[in-house]
Amino acid sequence: MYTNESPVQKITLLAIESSCDDTAAAVILNGKILSNIIATQSIHEKYGGVVPELASRSHQKNIVPLVDTALKTAGITLNQIDGIAFTQGPGLLGSLLVGNSFAKGLSIALNKPLIAVNHLEAHVMAHLIDNPNMEFPFLCLLVSGGHTQILKVNAPTDMEILGRTKDDAAGEAFDKAAKILGLPYPGGPLIDKYAEGGNPVAYTFGIGQMPNLDFSFSGFKTSVLYFIRDNLEKDATFIDKNLSDICASIQHTIVTYLLSKLKKSAIQTGIKHIALAGGVANNSGLRKDLYTLCQAQKWQAYIPAFEYCTDNAAMIAMAGYYKYKAGETASIDVVSYPSLKST
Repeated sequence: MYTNESPVQKITLLAIESSCDDTAAAVILNGKILSNIIATQSIHEKYGGVVPELASRSHQKNIVPLVDTALKTAGITLNQIDGIAFTQGPGLLGSLLVGNSFAKGLSIALNKPLIAVNHLEAHVMAHLIDNPNMEFPFLCLLVSGGHTQILKVNAPTDMEILGRTKDDAAGEAFDKAAKILGLPYPGGPLIDKYAEGGNPVAYTFGIGQMPNLDFSFSGFKTSVLYFIRDNLEKDATFIDKNLSDICASIQHTIVTYLLSKLKKSAIQTGIKHIALAGGVANNSGLRKDLYTLCQAQKWQAYIPAFEYCTDNAAMIAMAGYYKYKAGETASIDVVSYPSLKST
């Protein structure tokens, strides 16, 4: 079993996150986050989604002042860092290249090693920010706008994918359902908001029944689309009259589906430490129902603080810290990858 021993030497890392539309920088010292600075790009809201070219341009504008702020907040100078961790992928290629190039430039200028971090593994490692002595192995349901996975986490640098979506992600399902309802981007948090007080079983939506521990959300989006279309044909004010019930039913369908697979994985593996990670981990219904499930099964639930669920550099710093301790540094010709590597 993995044990988290305290390092003898001091390890200070600068971390950079630029996988999508948030530019972020953080500083970590021996597993403790000293700063975590994020610049969010609001320009994408009027387009109803992230525009890759605009995102990469914003990263270029934000990254230098953001890194400077992160260092000053931490009380650290560039000469004091031992390495630079950055998001290698997955993500938007143009956005990733900004962080990759900046990290390489610092590495060459300072003669410090690079640590290439998998964005999804970093989401999982966010748990160790506030729970440094978290017990291994644990199961983690990773749910975001681009990915949905169940992982068995054996150690900080040893994770096994037990199940994953075969098409769309849970976060995308929330956002697309919101778009069908005419809600602005990003719509997932708005569904969560309007679901409060709604009847979660008012309406039924179809969702893919995949074998084993895998997921599918493409059929669910189609189900919502046809349901709204058919009801609007009968009553043009259907959405306005029933928004809370519709949102509550959408949320209930997705959350129930996610947790049914998570419960199955816990029973199959016998692991009783259950974690939740990724941007969708901020969904109040998912958080509440996970705690309820774990309480009923006598399992231990772990959910990071809200600020560590969405994209941030603190999670990159934590993942990079353990990779650095394990001697897993990257060469200067390391490349970014926009989609998941094969496993």
